[in-house]
Amino acid sequence: MAGLGKKKIAVIVRQRTDEALRMALGLTLFDDRVDVYLTGAGPARTEQNRMNMEMLRAMGAGLFSLCEADEFTRVDEDAMPGLLLGYEVVIAY
Repeated sequence: MAGLGKKKIAVIVRQRTDEALRMALGLTLFDDRVDVYLTGAGPARTEQNRMNMEMLRAMGAGLFSLCEADEFTRVDEDAMPGLLLGYEVVIAY
């Protein structure tokens, strides 16, 4: 995949938060910019989720949420469509 350039990827998490965090982390393997947007409740407080979020932050991923969630930056629902226009790839999970 060399030469394709770095992509900006947004992962919109609607359900199965634990699985979505793991998938988002995997997307960072090609050195693309990955940001996670929660639309519902935050992830369960498990060791695996804590490690996934820590690794996402270490890889430069942004953690955003439409509602209050620990360790996620709050984003206004009305602003989200405009933010998503800046991504080449948007994945709803």
